[in-house]
Amino acid sequence: MKYLEEYRDPVLARRLLAELTATATGSWRIMEVCGGQTHTLVRQGIDELLPAGIRMIHGPGCPVCVTPLETLDRVMAIAARPGTVLASFGDMLRVPGSTTDLLTLRAEGADVRVVYTPMDAVRLAAELTDKDVVFLAVGFETTAPANAMAVLHAERLGLTNFSVVVSHVLVPPAMTALLDDPDCEVQAFLAAGHVCAVMGWREYEPIAARYRVPIVVTGFEPLDLLEGVLMAVRQLESGRHRVENQYARAVRRSGNLQAQDAISRVFRVTDRAWRGIGTVPAGGLELAERYARFDAARRFDVTGLHPAEDPECIAGAVLTGAALPTDCTAYGTRCTPRTPLGAPMVSSEGTCAAFHSAGRTRSTPPSPTRRAP
Repeated sequence: MKYLEEYRDPVLARRLLAELTATATGSWRIMEVCGGQTHTLVRQGIDELLPAGIRMIHGPGCPVCVTPLETLDRVMAIAARPGTVLASFGDMLRVPGSTTDLLTLRAEGADVRVVYTPMDAVRLAAELTDKDVVFLAVGFETTAPANAMAVLHAERLGLTNFSVVVSHVLVPPAMTALLDDPDCEVQAFLAAGHVCAVMGWREYEPIAARYRVPIVVTGFEPLDLLEGVLMAVRQLESGRHRVENQYARAVRRSGNLQAQDAISRVFRVTDRAWRGIGTVPAGGLELAERYARFDAARRFDVTGLHPAEDPECIAGAVLTGAALPTDCTAYGTRCTPRTPLGAPMVSSEGTCAAFHSAGRTRSTPPSPTRRAP
C-alpha cells in the first residue's frame, strides 16, 4: 500500500537504529505529543530498541484522555435528560466520568448514539426534529475543521435542535505549559503530523527558539518515528534548536489554509483545562459568539457537578510524562481496558492502553519520575 508498507521496512529500520547509535553521544529525552505515535513506539518496541542514552517521554497526545472530568460529567448529565440524543465518536463511550460512562448510561436507557462524522450528528438533528441532538466535539486541531463545518451546515439548515459540547484543545500552548514546569525533562519534541497537516508548523517556531528545543514534525509509521528521533538527536548533538519536517509527504509549513479558515470562522481561542496539566492559557477552542446558540453548555443548565478522580488512578502523571503506566499499582489488575479507572486505559490513543495491548507488565523497571504539574 503506497506510503504505508514503505515506512515499515525492517531493513531500513535497522539502518536508522544503527545511525542513531552512531550519532547519539549524550543522554537525551524526547517527548512525542501524539497518541498514535505512542502506540507505534510501544507496539513495535521502538522505545526499547533505541540507544541507551535516548529516552522517549510519552506526552499528552490523546485528546480523549486530556478531556477534563468536569466536561465528561456535564456530558453525562446532558445525555441523561429525557428527549436528548447524545451523539459521539465511539472512543468516548467507555471513558469514565466521576460515577458512570456513556456506555452505561445507554444501557440504562439514555439515547446515546455512535456517529462516524460530525455531519452524522447534523443529519440526526434534521431527522429527529422533536429531540435535542447534542454532539460531543473532542479533539486536537485535527478534528476542529470537520466540527466547524458541522456547525456551519447546521446553521445553513436552520436547525434549532442541534448543539455541541466543545472540548477542543490546542497542542502548542500545552507544549509551552510543559516546558514552563521547572521539573520538565523534555529536551526535544516529536510534533504530531496530523495536527501540523492542518495547522502547519509556524506556531512551533517561537517555541523552539524561546526554549531552545528541537521540534520535528513526524509521521506515525515505524520509519517515520525512527527518522524523527534521528533528526531530533542530530539537532541535540549539534546544539541546534529549530523546527524540521520529517513528514514532508503530508505537511507543509503553512498547513491547510481552508481548514484553518473554517476553524477561525466558527471557533475562538480560550483558556482550556487539560486533565493532568491544569488550565492552559489559550489552550483550547470554544464557539465564537456568533455561533453561541449551538453551544450545549449554554443551552443546558447543568449545575451541581462534583468531579472526583479515582484516587488510585495516576492518569495525570502519565499524561504529563511524569510516570509510565507500569508505575501505577492498579495497572493491569484493577485497571484494564474492560474496567478502566482512567481515560488513558480505554482510549485508542491512550498510553496505558498502548502499554497494555503490547503486553507491558509492571516488571518493567520503574521510570525516572518528576513531579506532575
